[in-house]
Amino acid sequence: LTNDDDRGQVGIGTLIVFIAMVLVAAIAAGVLINTAGFLQSSAEETGQQSSDQVTNRLEVVNSVGTNIDSSNSEVDTVEVTVKKAPGAANIDIGSTISQWVDSTGSYDLTVNENDASTVDQDNFAVSTVQDDDSSITTSQVLNDPSDRATLEYDVTAIHNSANGNGLGEGETATIRLNTQSGGTTTVRLVVPETLSGNSAVTL
Repeated sequence: LTNDDDRGQVGIGTLIVFIAMVLVAAIAAGVLINTAGFLQSSAEETGQQSSDQVTNRLEVVNSVGTNIDSSNSEVDTVEVTVKKAPGAANIDIGSTISQWVDSTGSYDLTVNENDASTVDQDNFAVSTVQDDDSSITTSQVLNDPSDRATLEYDVTAIHNSANGNGLGEGETATIRLNTQSGGTTTVRLVVPETLSGNSAVTL
């Protein structure tokens, strides 16, 4: 027999549990969405920084040893001509750190913020080779693929704390150029076995 007067009822307790579950699910969804957004933003920033480290760097055109001391057969000045690498954004040489490494030790050099032509124990100099808009002259910035700048190093000044000498015949040195974005370029310098009769040599 059936009783048509019977009715199913939902208890208030069940209703409270249901509402609580909905609220917990909504809060959890909000947390997940916020976390996903943060992770995406962080990933994009990390990816951009990684990309900048690869692309925003200097490319070496050539390196030359000049101011050769014939009395002791040493290269006293090194000139490195650079341009910005393909795909690179503007490169601020004034914010670039140059690390000179040779048999006497490791030396960190920067551009003198008051005078970019200063070359001494702590600074390398920047001069213009090709620059249509004077960006190198005014602010030491490579902003065009055709821009060319020369970085000058006084080897005897760099070695002042060691022995005050230049690079001798057959000696080697390494220059690491680290731009503001973290892009690194390594320049390997090798002095020829003989410097006799030369006023400049390719390194």
